[in-house]
Amino acid sequence: MDLSLSQSDLAFRDEVRAWIAEAYDEGLRAKMAQSKNGYLDREGQVAWQKKLHARGWMAPDWPVEYGGAGFTPAQRYIFNVEMASAGCPISIPMGPKMVAPVIMAFGTPEQKIEHLPPILSSDKLWCQGYSEPGSGSDLASLQMRADRDGDHYLLNGSKIWTTHAQWADWMFCLVRTSREDKPQKGISFLLLDMKTPGITVRALPTLDIPAGGQQEINQIFFENVRVPVKNRVGEEGKGWTYAKYLLEFERASAYAPGLRRSLKKVRNIAQHEGLTEDENFRRKLTELEIRVETLNAVELRIFSAMSSGEPAGPASSMLKCAGTELQQAITELAVDAIGYYAMPFVRDAWAELRGETNEPRPGPDYAAPIAPSYFNYRKASIYGGTNEVQRNIMARLVLGL
Repeated sequence: MDLSLSQSDLAFRDEVRAWIAEAYDEGLRAKMAQSKNGYLDREGQVAWQKKLHARGWMAPDWPVEYGGAGFTPAQRYIFNVEMASAGCPISIPMGPKMVAPVIMAFGTPEQKIEHLPPILSSDKLWCQGYSEPGSGSDLASLQMRADRDGDHYLLNGSKIWTTHAQWADWMFCLVRTSREDKPQKGISFLLLDMKTPGITVRALPTLDIPAGGQQEINQIFFENVRVPVKNRVGEEGKGWTYAKYLLEFERASAYAPGLRRSLKKVRNIAQHEGLTEDENFRRKLTELEIRVETLNAVELRIFSAMSSGEPAGPASSMLKCAGTELQQAITELAVDAIGYYAMPFVRDAWAELRGETNEPRPGPDYAAPIAPSYFNYRKASIYGGTNEVQRNIMARLVLGL
């Protein structure tokens, strides 16, 4: 694996940096400085993603025939590093990185025509309907019913922990269409319009929610929701197969570039707080830097293999465990660095930017998102399949246990 950059790669890096300098304006930077999770509000997210789309960079991983950027593996790596290093907003993944690959692989020509262009342009945002009350890590136990009624399915049940459902135009959803045989064989994969009658979205309050902004997760209730059978992806009862395919894309993310920026932020806070001479703090910071650089080397090796056509397979479970646990460890160290300024827990850091509050902010500006980020990333080792489940996958598929 050759990690040196060619002259064309260096020129591409300069091109990305120049575009970021122009597109990532001061207003976006101010909002992102107060973001707990790398996202903006809906309006900001759509505006940012449309900038990427206009440049042709919204879907770095898509095939060119569907509107992908056509990046080489080196360009894809450079792009991810530069975006993360600049602290750019994260593109909402549910559409372009999760359901789109499933539609490309298993969808009908009509589904591809209907859904892929508005996903690429961010004209339609998506959410994921997987987890249910009592069916999270054991997803095969899901109970939400989809009873056949002529050319429609009739949906009844509930989905939970649904990120950005309050923004979503569409949902990709796992439903139970049969109770025969083993549970996995009775699951189907549906695409549904969130404006369909009978769908109710209710916000789930969490400790990290700033009052008035950045609310993330929801519970969705379905009462006799009619979804056309033509909205089913692939065969009835094969949803478990499509879900596993999707989860490889969700888990096999590049964590290291973002982790590097997070560590840089912690290092800057430590300098402001006078911790650079604290031996114990320096040791913790150095240990995390070593772990991040180790993960970076592993990611480069895995993504190099994937660019040659190899599936991520169980390696996606390894990346998910290592990446999310480092996210949590870095937010913990950030709380250590900020000290008692984490305690006031500024609940609406963006309200000040919007001119909606005159309340004094306790502590420096950089303190406001530290506690919300810490609480937000508690979920990182749970979503996408808990890390305990990922270790079972690695034990079975890698070690043969």
